[in-house]
Amino acid sequence: AGKIFHHTVGNNPPENWHDYQRLVFRDNPNAKQDKSQYPFTETAGDPPGFPFAGITLYSKEVDWGALPKPESEFDDARAAQFGIDFLKKKQDTPFFLACGIFRPHMPWYFPEKYLDLYPLNEVFVPEDLPEDLDDIPEAGQKLGLRKYEDMKKTRDAGKWPTAIQHYLASISFADAQVGRLLDALDASSYGDNTVIVLWSDHGWHLGEKQHWHKRTLWDEATRVPLIVVAPNTGRSGQKCVQPASLVDVFPTLIDLCGLDKISGQQLDGISLKPWLVNPDKPRQRAAITVDENTHMSARDTQYRYIRYNDGTEEFYDHQTDPDEWTNLIHQTRFSSIIKGLASQLPNSPAPIGRFWTDFEFNPFTYSWIDKESGETITGR
Repeated sequence: AGKIFHHTVGNNPPENWHDYQRLVFRDNPNAKQDKSQYPFTETAGDPPGFPFAGITLYSKEVDWGALPKPESEFDDARAAQFGIDFLKKKQDTPFFLACGIFRPHMPWYFPEKYLDLYPLNEVFVPEDLPEDLDDIPEAGQKLGLRKYEDMKKTRDAGKWPTAIQHYLASISFADAQVGRLLDALDASSYGDNTVIVLWSDHGWHLGEKQHWHKRTLWDEATRVPLIVVAPNTGRSGQKCVQPASLVDVFPTLIDLCGLDKISGQQLDGISLKPWLVNPDKPRQRAAITVDENTHMSARDTQYRYIRYNDGTEEFYDHQTDPDEWTNLIHQTRFSSIIKGLASQLPNSPAPIGRFWTDFEFNPFTYSWIDKESGETITGR
């Protein structure tokens, strides 16, 4: 249920699951979907009170506010309830349950009680450092300034602390839904023999480096939560500071579930089980991020190295500069470290896969038309 592959309509083909509950977007004024399930289509108009934030930014989904309705009616509560209902049933075979909590993706909508957790006068606002981009290559500046107008408009309207307050409340709302799922798992007969993996797809800039979005190569956008719980593996509450990547999730699950490796297929990731058993075990392999422009970064326990597609570079020492304010790429004392991280980046990345814009999706028939070949692909 919920946001699994993505939230955009057509990105969760029904045939991938025995049972799937579509993300309804009852609260998203920018949603486009089957009018029988998605009340706020392009022709249905905006919900009363929109924009709740009091300002309009680049998209209608960039909004925030506490909505006056029961928590059970929010999309994420419904996604969690799908998982809870599943766990209450008797399952005769091993199962894979995916529950995609949409928040803290925008719009930041939630019940009022989560906003009460964060008094506005206690909200931390990042330092406003316009000069932070001065030592960054042009390609990096373009990424940083891509949503600068949203940042400037929010700041100039005096809503910077308020926006961050709603972001934090949105996270707590998501946490509460995860908590409901975990409570249901503990109350079920599967609590002692189920592997749990919790992760996020990306981070978010709240003004750091003048940016108000994702899609950068800095830590703020690429560092995410990654929690693994496996029966009889490791200790509760232990932490591992070694680098890891989301491509490691699949081989980790194969390993923890005792499944056979896929014959003839070379995986990009590696199993994290050794680090669940011993979180202090060194890992020489960096975490690699490649964006749609083939800009790349490599992150180890202390350093981040960035190489843009024009060959320009950045380098940060997180031990002395956790906010990545000072680009040390020209400091010769780091030459060997930079060379080692750079050597882990792919020299010739694979071609970018086909994107959703290559297909025309029909929400009424749940089918796709390949714009290149004209072929129709129909969901179940």
